[in-house]
Amino acid sequence: MNPLSRIITASILIMGTSRAASAASPELSVVLPRGAQRGTEADISINGQRLSDAKEILFYQPGITVTKLESPSPNQAKAHIQIDKDAKIGQYLLRVRTATGLSELRTFYVTPFPVVEEKEPNNDMAHAQPIALNTTVTGVIENEDVDMFAIEAKKGQRLTAEVHGMRLGDAMFDPYVAILDSNRFAIAESDDTALARQDPIASAIAAADGKYFVQVRDTSYGGGGNFHYLLHVGTYPRPTIVYPLGGKAGEELSLRFIGDVSGEFTKTIKLPGEPSDEIELFAEQNGLVPPSPNFLRVSPFPNVLEQDGGNDLAHATPVNQDLPVALNGIISKPNETDYFKFKARKEQAIEVRVLARALRSPLDSVIAIHDAKGNQLAANDDSGGPDSYLRFTAPVDGEYVVGIFDQLHHGGPEYVYRIELTPVVPKLTLQIPQYAVNSQERNWVVVPRGNKFATLIRATRSDFGGELKLSCPDLPDGVTMRCDNMAPNLDVVPVVFEAKDDAPIAGKLCELTAEVPDGKVNVKGEYNQPVELVIGPNNQEMYGVHLRKLSVAVAEEAPFKLQIVQPKVPIVQGGEMKLKVVAERSGAFKGPISVRMLFNPPGIGSAPAVDIPADKTEIEYPVSASEDAQVRKWKICVLGVADVNGPTWVSSDLADLEVAEPFLRMKLEMAAAEQGKPCSVLAQIEQKTKFDGPAEVKLLGLPPNATAAEMKIASSDQQVVFNVNTTPQTPVGQHGTLFCQVIVTRDGEPIVHNLGRSGTLRVDAPPQPKKGEPPKPVVAQAPAQPAAKPLSRLEKLRLEAQETAK
Repeated sequence: MNPLSRIITASILIMGTSRAASAASPELSVVLPRGAQRGTEADISINGQRLSDAKEILFYQPGITVTKLESPSPNQAKAHIQIDKDAKIGQYLLRVRTATGLSELRTFYVTPFPVVEEKEPNNDMAHAQPIALNTTVTGVIENEDVDMFAIEAKKGQRLTAEVHGMRLGDAMFDPYVAILDSNRFAIAESDDTALARQDPIASAIAAADGKYFVQVRDTSYGGGGNFHYLLHVGTYPRPTIVYPLGGKAGEELSLRFIGDVSGEFTKTIKLPGEPSDEIELFAEQNGLVPPSPNFLRVSPFPNVLEQDGGNDLAHATPVNQDLPVALNGIISKPNETDYFKFKARKEQAIEVRVLARALRSPLDSVIAIHDAKGNQLAANDDSGGPDSYLRFTAPVDGEYVVGIFDQLHHGGPEYVYRIELTPVVPKLTLQIPQYAVNSQERNWVVVPRGNKFATLIRATRSDFGGELKLSCPDLPDGVTMRCDNMAPNLDVVPVVFEAKDDAPIAGKLCELTAEVPDGKVNVKGEYNQPVELVIGPNNQEMYGVHLRKLSVAVAEEAPFKLQIVQPKVPIVQGGEMKLKVVAERSGAFKGPISVRMLFNPPGIGSAPAVDIPADKTEIEYPVSASEDAQVRKWKICVLGVADVNGPTWVSSDLADLEVAEPFLRMKLEMAAAEQGKPCSVLAQIEQKTKFDGPAEVKLLGLPPNATAAEMKIASSDQQVVFNVNTTPQTPVGQHGTLFCQVIVTRDGEPIVHNLGRSGTLRVDAPPQPKKGEPPKPVVAQAPAQPAAKPLSRLEKLRLEAQETAK
C-alpha cells in the first residue's frame, strides 16, 4: 500500500475513567499549539466541548502517534504525541473520538523547524522577540495586535518569512507579513500569494550583516483569540511554482523551481507510479526544506513543452502525438498568448482542462480553440472553477489550435500552466451531503452499540447513467451497512449502519466506493468529502479540505432506539399517509426525541421534523405523494436526535414505502348554488383497482359556511353525488378548490386518495327585488335530497318489460 495514502489511527493510553454516556457528539474547536517539529515529541491541548470521555485521536495521515491521552475537564483533553523523523511536513487532519461520538475535523501542522511560542509584549521593534533563523513561531493575533520578531542575518543570506494563518482553518484571518531592516524599512512584504492563497510569503536577500525584524499582523488590524498563526522564518528555499506542473506516472521529470529570491534551480525527480490529481513536492537546498510544498500533477499520459516562438497561430507548438496529452508552458510576459497545434478526428469529443490556479499558479487563464484557418470554435474563462475548462467536438478530421492567455493580460516567470487534452470518460465521486450551512454536522458515521445510524450518500455522475452499487468493506468490527442500489434517476440513497450489541467501541477511517452493478460502464467512484473550515462573506469558502476516507465509529449505547412500523398498504399518487414511528426507551431516559425523514423518494413530501414528546413512545409522521410520484417500492428511514448530555443520533432500520397508482380517479362536475340554498355536486368515478368494502368519501375544499355530508362508495360505483348546503354567509364567487378525499381500507390500514382536484362551486347572491317590491322573507330551505341514482341498463330493461306487460 502506498504510504502516502495509508490511513492510521493513533494508538493511545487512556488516563483516568469516564462515565458511560458522559458526553455525546463532542465538539473540537482547536488544537494548541498549532504545530510541532518533525522528529520530536510534543504535548498538545485539545479544546472544545464534551471531551471528558476522549478515547482516541484519529489522524488521516500517517506519521503521528499518540502515547498518552487524558481529559482533565469536560472541555479539554491533553495528549502526548510522537512525530516520526520522516513524517510528512505540512497539514495533518484529525478528529477526536470519544466513547459516544466523533468530533469535527480540525488540523495540526508538522514543521521542519524547532517551534517556539510567541511571548508578549512584542508589539514594536524595541520589544521584538528574538528568535533564531529557521524557526517556527506559534502565536495569536489579538485585535489590533502587531507581533514583532528580531533575527540576526549575514550579508547575502536568503531571508524568508511564511505565515500559516488562514490555512490553519481556525478563523477568517488574513495575515500580513513584512521583513524590515534596522532602519524600519520594509525590504519585503506580502499579503496574499498564489502559492499560499490568503496567506503571505515574503523573501529578501540581506544587504548587510545585522539585525532584521519580521512583523506579523492582520491585514485590516483585526484579530481575536482564534487568530492563530505559525510563522516560519529562515534561510530555507522558497520556490513559488515549478515547471512543468506535472508529468507522466512512473517517469523521471526534470523540474525548474521558480520564484525563489535567490534565483531558480533545477532538479530531476522520479514520479509516483500511479496518477494523482495533486502531489506535494518539497524543494531542498543545503539540507533545508520549506515549511509548505509546491504542487504537481501526475497523469497517465505524456507531456509536450511549449517551444520558443509559439506565440501566434502560425507558429503554434506542434503536438506530434495522439491524445491524451498535457501541454505545458509559461505566459512569460504581459499580453502574451501561447498556442499549441494538435490533430483530432471528426466527432472526437475532447475535454480541454487548464491546471494553473489549482496548482498555485497566479495565471487566470482564458482558452480558445481554433480551426486550421484560425476561426475560433470555442472559448472559456472560468468554467473549471478558477481555471478554464471546455468540451470540444471536432467537426472534421484535421488540425486544431488551442490558445491560452491571462484574463487580465498579465504575465511573468511564475505564470505557469498545464493544459490537458483528454477523451471524455465516465467519472463518479461520493460524499455525504451538507446537512447544515457552514457546518460539519453529521459528515461522520457514529453508531451506538446495538443500534443504527443512517446517512445519505450522494453520487456525482459524469458522462454515464444507471444504477450504482455502494460498498464499504473495511468497516469497524461488528458494524454492517445496508442500502438499496442508487436509482438511475437519483443522486442520493439512504444508507443504514448497524452495530452489534457487543461491537467493540472503536473508530476507523474507511474506504467507500460505488460502481455500476451490471458492469456495462467501467467506472469506480470513491469518497471525496469537501469540508469547509473557514467561511467568509456571503458564505464563501475561504479554506477547506477534501477527505478520501469515511470516518466510522462505534459508540456506547444510546438510551433510545427508533422503528418505523412497516406500512401494510401503499401510498398512492396524490395521496397521503401517516407513518407510525415507535421509540424504545431504556433506563431513565424520558426526554423528547426529534424525528425527521432522512430521504424522500421522488414526488414524496414529508414534515421537516416531528417530536416524540417526553415520556411518549410513538408518533404519526405525515407523508404525502404528488400526482406524478414515481411508482415503485422505496427504502426509507427516519433519523432521531435527543439531548443526552449533548446531541445523540440514532436511526430506524430501512422500511419499504410503496408508491402506487390511485385505486380510482374522480372528476368533479361544476356546480352552482344560491347563497343560503342547497345544491348537488356530482363526481364521476373511474375505477382502476378493485377494493373490498365501501370507501369513505369526503368533499373538501368547500368555501366557508358550506358543508357536505360524508358519503360511501363501492368499487362498482360510477358516480357519487354530494348534497351541499350553503348559508347566507357563504362567500359569493367561483370557488375552484374542491376535491374529494377517498379512504380505502385494506388490511386494517387506510389508503388516502385526494382526487378530483380543482373542482368548482359557483356561489351566487340571491336576485335583487324589483324596484318598489319589498324584499322576500328568507325561508329556511330543506336540505337537498339525494339525486336519484341513474338506472343501470338491466333495470331499464326490467321496467320496459313491466310496461309492456301492462
